[in-house]
Amino acid sequence: MPTARGFTLIEVMVAVVILSVVLLGTAQLTTGMVHTAATSGRQDGAIELAQGRLARILADPNYTNLEKVYVATEIGFPALPGFSRHTDIVHFGGVGQPNDYKTITVTVSGPGLLAPVSRTVTVAAP
Repeated sequence: MPTARGFTLIEVMVAVVILSVVLLGTAQLTTGMVHTAATSGRQDGAIELAQGRLARILADPNYTNLEKVYVATEIGFPALPGFSRHTDIVHFGGVGQPNDYKTITVTVSGPGLLAPVSRTVTVAAP
């Protein structure tokens, strides 16, 4: 009897199952990496919005009017549609008191963020 050459049906089915598992794992990994990259970009943008606002406030020499100028909620950022930035300033102590300082909190929220991004700094009276 001549020797048969080739693969049996069982060998082909096992090979197809192994190949399918590898391809599905690769597809799932790729999908996860794309989602992480997109989320990371939005997160970076939100952090930049918060830190930019804090840098502008810290550069302002007019300590007494910080609340009037900067406390607001802003929307309409062209690079980050749907994002909003809220600035809150709380004054502790008062003029002439030993503990005269303000805490400034900037919170950025928007679609695609796992949680709002918040940054807080403390500024003492000059």
